[in-house]
Amino acid sequence: MSNYDPLDLKGQEKDRDSKKVTAKIDRENEEADIKWLMSSKRGRRVVWRLLEQAGVFRLSFNTNAMAMSFSEGNRNYGLQILNLIHTLCPELYPTMIKEQKNVRSADDGSQPTK
Repeated sequence: MSNYDPLDLKGQEKDRDSKKVTAKIDRENEEADIKWLMSSKRGRRVVWRLLEQAGVFRLSFNTNAMAMSFSEGNRNYGLQILNLIHTLCPELYPTMIKEQKNVRSADDGSQPTK
């Protein structure tokens, strides 16, 4: 049985304020986590791998509508992460790209770019 009282306006306001504070703390923690993850080379590699797996850098077109919907759902999540990066630490995105170019160049056997 619930303790909710529709006539307890002060209790509802207190509950609403409590939820706002919790949401703010959660948002601040998420922002701090993204900044921390992007602050190291290892973290940027993890983020890049997640963005690639989500399909952010490729088309999700498929003649099968269900497969395309699934791919678009993955891509949407990747785009949300990319948006967080561009919002919270935009200066680290070019660093991540440059590091990935160097990794790919090393895999190809060519000279890394500067």
